[in-house]
Amino acid sequence: MSNGETCLLTTKDYTILEVMLERCLGRDEPIAEILKRKIDGASVMFRDDIPPMVVTLSSRVSYRVDDGPAETRIIAHDELRGLVGSVLSITNPRGLALMGLAEGQSMTIRRADGTEEKLTVQEVVYQPEAAKREAEGLKLGLGGSVPKPRGAILRLVHSAEGLPATPIERVLAPFDDDPGPSAA
Repeated sequence: MSNGETCLLTTKDYTILEVMLERCLGRDEPIAEILKRKIDGASVMFRDDIPPMVVTLSSRVSYRVDDGPAETRIIAHDELRGLVGSVLSITNPRGLALMGLAEGQSMTIRRADGTEEKLTVQEVVYQPEAAKREAEGLKLGLGGSVPKPRGAILRLVHSAEGLPATPIERVLAPFDDDPGPSAA
């Protein structure tokens, strides 16, 4: 991580990285160095306490490589079938480097050819921990800051209440075989 900054990891994410490091000890894997840096510089937090602008597992993050265009990916434990191009696994050096970084933070990693690249988190578009807190807050009526919707908003523009029956309802009405309360 750049400038001696630490990364913030949930207890779950930290445990996953520890297991990954144990599995690659003794091997000269490219991700071993990144794993060591992450674990050594980590501040571990409960998932309810992790700030919403930090990349966690299953977060959707917008990031840049060096001065390239922003890319958006979901950070996943491993490759998910059917989501080619939208997922970045933490078994990939880039996915691993983004874990635990906050918006605006960067980490420089070594490419396979020995050159370096700098990854910078532009925006955490979605974080599951923040979404869970938001949903729980709304259930409890706590409100809080409700994020602005990013997609289309549906709005009722006309109510059918009080309108005359549709043609199909008029046709079916004579076939009502329920004799009602007067038949008793």
